Amino acid sequence: MRIGFIVNDIDTEQTVFTTTWLAMKLHNQGHKTCYAGVGDLGYYPDGYMGARFRRAPEKTFKSTKTYLNAIQGEDAIVEKIMAPEIDVLLLRNDPAGEPEGRGWAKNAPLIFGQLAIKHGVIVLNDPNTLSEAVNKMYFQHFPEEVRPRTLISRDGEEIRTFMNDLDGDMIVKPLQGSGGKGVFLVKKEDATNLNQMVEAISRDGYIVAQEYLPEARNGDVRLIVINGEALKYKGKYAALRRINKQGDVRSNMSAGGTAERAEVDDGMLELVELVRPKLIRDGMFMVGLDIVGDKLMEINVFSPAGIYDAGKMEKVDFSIPFIEAIERKVHHKRTYGNQIDNKTIAMI
Repeated sequence: MRIGFIVNDIDTEQTVFTTTWLAMKLHNQGHKTCYAGVGDLGYYPDGYMGARFRRAPEKTFKSTKTYLNAIQGEDAIVEKIMAPEIDVLLLRNDPAGEPEGRGWAKNAPLIFGQLAIKHGVIVLNDPNTLSEAVNKMYFQHFPEEVRPRTLISRDGEEIRTFMNDLDGDMIVKPLQGSGGKGVFLVKKEDATNLNQMVEAISRDGYIVAQEYLPEARNGDVRLIVINGEALKYKGKYAALRRINKQGDVRSNMSAGGTAERAEVDDGMLELVELVRPKLIRDGMFMVGLDIVGDKLMEINVFSPAGIYDAGKMEKVDFSIPFIEAIERKVHHKRTYGNQIDNKTIAMI
């Protein structure tokens, strides 16, 4: 198989990223794995989309460090590859991770992904639905029973009224964003700074005000879901508990959180079952569920991480079922061609 990974920028990729690990695993199994940054994509006069991809030399790599060095360094093989030459395009860029001045890069992979589908490429996750998920509003389309009480607004008075109606504390965060950036805990007994928080966050758009779940003091659980089911291999689930730093409401690893082994219980699996129909309909092949208590705090559909760390804790290699799932999709695509649409093939 030839697998293309689209990332924000090849130069900013890191050895600890899930993308690096999955790409190396695919490479070591003999698949042609190549990288392109958002800015490397192009649409050419012959009517095809493609990109200037970088791939590592054909040898086995023992670590993500040496593999990524081969991708980013002078040994990388650089070549223009057109869509019909690619079996699977994995959109592993995070629109919220684009720095200031690169607004053009947020939607570009989705547009190019849509073009790639027309040329017979399997694009994961489905770019048509990802275009609806560039902010946290997408989460509100899932069943109300899986979500905390939430208000999305830019009106400070509405947000204050919402807080007064809650039984406890409140979280405020930007509608667009990831990695725990701009997330604040507003305590019920001390809401004097709410106006300043609202003013600061609203400069970049809408504010998500959400009831604070007391169980969040113990962090959250990131559970990886593939093909609409909790990823399980050799009896182990791809999940980890993310513990927030003392005094910090955020559990995100990028915000300084730490990880430990998680116990996946029936309540978590029930949450997966409740969101499964929409994930299947939307062609969301791989997502990360962030779970606190009996609620979902977020569904990460852009470059979800955690699969590698979960594997280290559980002492299993979760890349094996991931790669097997990709191989099945390619097999079905070659068998049925365009008789099956991208959203369907994404979830087979």
